[in-house]
Amino acid sequence: MRIDKYLWCIRLFKTRSISAKNVEGGNVKINGVVVKKSAKEIKIDQYFSLKVAPIWRTYKVRDIPKSRVGAKLVPDLMVETTDEDDLKLLKQVQKENSDLRQKGMLGRPTKKNRRNLNEFFDEE
Repeated sequence: MRIDKYLWCIRLFKTRSISAKNVEGGNVKINGVVVKKSAKEIKIDQYFSLKVAPIWRTYKVRDIPKSRVGAKLVPDLMVETTDEDDLKLLKQVQKENSDLRQKGMLGRPTKKNRRNLNEFFDEE
């Protein structure tokens, strides 16, 4: 089965086009090698990784579905093998981002925000 279709079938991505964009964007590895083409075949007992900033989440393929499956059947098809330390780091980063979002900060400051910050720090 093609890697983009497999990732969609096991519900790691909402649509197949999002799955294909992630594969072509270099966010997927099969057995440690970055895959750039969504037509790459995935087989049973192979490992694949997805880039979830700042870590790579690693999974092992248990079985290949014929089509998209229900959420209850996903554990029969793959198992996550990501290191516990990496998962803790991911949770920490997600919590920090969530806290910043609640405070009203969304990523990089806008030009207006930068000007306001510069004015604030220059006056002191």
